[in-house]
Amino acid sequence: MKYLKHATALLIATAISAPVFAADLGDEVASDYPYLEKLFLDFHENPELSFRETRTAAKITAELKELGFDVTTGVAGTGVVAKMKNGDGPLVMVRADMDGLPIKENTGLAYQSKATQVDMNGVEMPVMHACGHDMHITSLIGTARRLVAHKDKWSGTLMLVGQPAEEVISGAKAMIKDDIYERFGTPDYALALHVAAGVPAGKVVYKSGIMFSSSDSVHITVHGVGTHGASPHLGKDPIVIGAQIVNALQTLVSREISPLDPGVVTVGTFHAGNKNNIISDEAKLTLTVRSNDEAVRAKLLAGIKRIAENTGRVAGLPEDMLPTVELSVTSAPTTVNDEELTERLDKALREKLGEDKLLPYVQRGMGAEDFSEFTMTEEDVPGFYFYVGGTPQEWIDAAEEGGPAVSGHHSPFFKIAPEPSIKAGVEAMTIAVMDLMKK
Repeated sequence: MKYLKHATALLIATAISAPVFAADLGDEVASDYPYLEKLFLDFHENPELSFRETRTAAKITAELKELGFDVTTGVAGTGVVAKMKNGDGPLVMVRADMDGLPIKENTGLAYQSKATQVDMNGVEMPVMHACGHDMHITSLIGTARRLVAHKDKWSGTLMLVGQPAEEVISGAKAMIKDDIYERFGTPDYALALHVAAGVPAGKVVYKSGIMFSSSDSVHITVHGVGTHGASPHLGKDPIVIGAQIVNALQTLVSREISPLDPGVVTVGTFHAGNKNNIISDEAKLTLTVRSNDEAVRAKLLAGIKRIAENTGRVAGLPEDMLPTVELSVTSAPTTVNDEELTERLDKALREKLGEDKLLPYVQRGMGAEDFSEFTMTEEDVPGFYFYVGGTPQEWIDAAEEGGPAVSGHHSPFFKIAPEPSIKAGVEAMTIAVMDLMKK
């Protein structure tokens, strides 16, 4: 088994060695925060859209090169991969997503984004970091700075990844397709974090098992036979067939999935026709599908295809005109924390970060993440993903007492408290990496 000899020696060394980190890691991170704050403010004021993160990637590259990393740019377009070998040991990957969202920021912050950018469709859009990726990449650099400062305490190869296009659930898949593991090595462990609005700032949240739901974008094209609206018998109405598909899809979760297994099938768009007295020859539906289990996910996707095609048959469509069902590339499997890895890092975080900084994980929705593309490969890389709270407790208390609401992610009002969030993110990630690579 990979690194078996090293792991055996590691167990022996661990039993006799001093703690990996002194109690002053928090003080070190605090001392470094003024530097990190400048980075965060720059990232926040200059967000970039998916697969357009050229300035962001260049800044990350410059910071990591300055620290001595061997940096490769242009991975999957704008992605960054930085490596540092520091003796024998495991290859540990830390990933941070880089992209912002096409939203006009309305937080009123002194450093509010005023940026605009032309997106992949050639349309100029306002841009803001409405999901905290500015905090993620700042924490990545902060973690790199702490690990370089403590090279005498770890052994192995560190791989830092600036990932493009998480917001369109495409960047991780693109990096895998660009042979990231063949080019830079398959990690023994993969780690990532996400700042969370509504969770007390500075608190760290995780658990073994499911962290994010799967997300699938499904496109259904309903083919029909166009005719005059006054003579429907001469055609095949795709709007009626589409409406029947929408209604039938509601039975997937309610009647085919166990009530104990979460699942969502939402028809988000339905487009057909151009005039009130013309029956069109086509209707298009788009869906988002969510689940917390890969078996449930497969059942939902198969059920969508079955319902769409057979509804076409019921309507009398010939086999070559049945509705077509396509799974978009903007899809990702469930993000699942490896049980053994989580147990190990839980012990390290409780010991070195402190019980008072940890909160139990409660899934509050069926959001998705494409970090799972790095772990659910044929190599089956153990992954660990954790939240860092971004909302000061006083904001939460004020909202509960009828004050301003705590705005969620992807909102023009989204904001976090950078200092406690970044400090906790750097400290927790540094502890996790050091535990996996300790001498």
